[in-house]
Amino acid sequence: MEIAQFRDHVIVTRELAAHRLIPIDARPHLPEPLRRWGGDPRGRWDGDTLVVDTTNFNPKTAMLGSPVTLHVVERFTRVSADRIDYRFTVEDPNTWTRPWTAELPIMKADGPMYEFSCHEANYGLQDILLGARYTEREAVKKPAPAVEPPR
Repeated sequence: MEIAQFRDHVIVTRELAAHRLIPIDARPHLPEPLRRWGGDPRGRWDGDTLVVDTTNFNPKTAMLGSPVTLHVVERFTRVSADRIDYRFTVEDPNTWTRPWTAELPIMKADGPMYEFSCHEANYGLQDILLGARYTEREAVKKPAPAVEPPR
């Protein structure tokens, strides 16, 4: 995960998901009929904690059976140079009898963030490797053709 803050927005990037663009300029949530795949996040600072309030989820992205009334509040608190405490509370009176909360640390990792790719439903990579191994075996059976150097 990578978190970048700008004047009016915070951008959260994860290897497995699309970028989240979180406005932090006190704008209101989108009107009720407008729904997004990842919901409509709105951020604000509460001391050293970034609080992200998300509503207006698309019904096709339902979480654990929750319909369009899903409401998620996330809290990102940097507690040291290499750790952020991440806590989120989920509520939907149509799905759960009361809100529930989970918390986990986000630890700093050195090195680049790699793109997460599906690789043709995860069959393509296997086929590419099988093809490469076949090519390697065939190359051992016969000498490689002569290649003229470039002029």
